Amino acid sequence: MISPMDVSSGMDRVLDLLRDPPAEPDVSAGYLDLLGPSAKPPPSLAQSAMQSTFLPQIYERVWRPIGFNLAKGWPIGPDTATEHAMARDWLGLTGDPATVLDIACGPGNVTRALAEGVGRDGLVIGLDASQTMLTRAVADTTQDEIRYIRADAVNLPFSDESFDAVCCFGALYLFDDPWTALDGMTRVLKPGGRLIILTSRRPSPLPATRIGSTLLRRTTGLTVFGDQEITKALTTRDFTSIRQHRYPLMQLVGATRT
Repeated sequence: MISPMDVSSGMDRVLDLLRDPPAEPDVSAGYLDLLGPSAKPPPSLAQSAMQSTFLPQIYERVWRPIGFNLAKGWPIGPDTATEHAMARDWLGLTGDPATVLDIACGPGNVTRALAEGVGRDGLVIGLDASQTMLTRAVADTTQDEIRYIRADAVNLPFSDESFDAVCCFGALYLFDDPWTALDGMTRVLKPGGRLIILTSRRPSPLPATRIGSTLLRRTTGLTVFGDQEITKALTTRDFTSIRQHRYPLMQLVGATRT
């Protein structure tokens, strides 16, 4: 667990990355809270689940390994350990110092995996809006290279070109405005920085599946992306070296900012 002393001592590096750092940073919960009690309640069923007290308790050991691995076509698709290794590889995290942002980090499982590739002088920031998720993340994290922030993933609080790498695993489909979120990821990446996204996939372009995706969005808040939507969005934002792995119900997309 990250101690309050460790949080305070390592927070200067985080504050230096913010566009508008608070005069009196609130790190009393073990993470930097930029939302406070005035944060709006989650507007969708899916986002409400992420704010619950129950899901963080089962997320890393049950929800994510079972749900995600089945969506990736387990046992043929990659398991969680392979997924984490692919993330480090695609982001170019080979042990050299790097500054990495993990967007919608949840209980920090991916954040901790990314920290294995940044070296002792690196920094990985896990960002989430859920207090319950971040509380679990802080409790389960021991690496000195990691700090957590409670903030809006669609309206990132960081300065332009702050990060060497940005990761967003299992969250883009939860956002009310995923394309504005993608704009923010692009903005905070340095030129030459790498982005990786694991998100939903619509397995068929047929009209019936598109109608089903629309109904799912309206009832739960989940967006199901077609095979070309993410890659085209990255191309229009001048990303290069775009790569994509497609699984039955998910897709992994990586790219480099020009």
